[in-house]
Amino acid sequence: MTQASARHILVDSEAKCNELKAAIENGADFAQVAREHSSCPSSRDGGNLGTFGPGQMVPEFDRVVFSAPVNVVQGPVRTQFGYHLVEVTSRQ
Repeated sequence: MTQASARHILVDSEAKCNELKAAIENGADFAQVAREHSSCPSSRDGGNLGTFGPGQMVPEFDRVVFSAPVNVVQGPVRTQFGYHLVEVTSRQ
């Protein structure tokens, strides 16, 4: 089964998500942005979600994680939890 590792930043608005994505694309460190802005408990670890397989995350998240290029920030991805920036760090 395919496994992926990813990290994410969770915020409550699409506008904030776009603002943080622009900051990262302009050189801000993803992990530092996650620690400062993400409302997910994973923010303590720079947004790291570890390794997981298909179906372990909500469908909107899964679609991105198992199709997006590795090491490219994706988003905003809207789920029931809010708006995410997602970076797949590995997939095998």
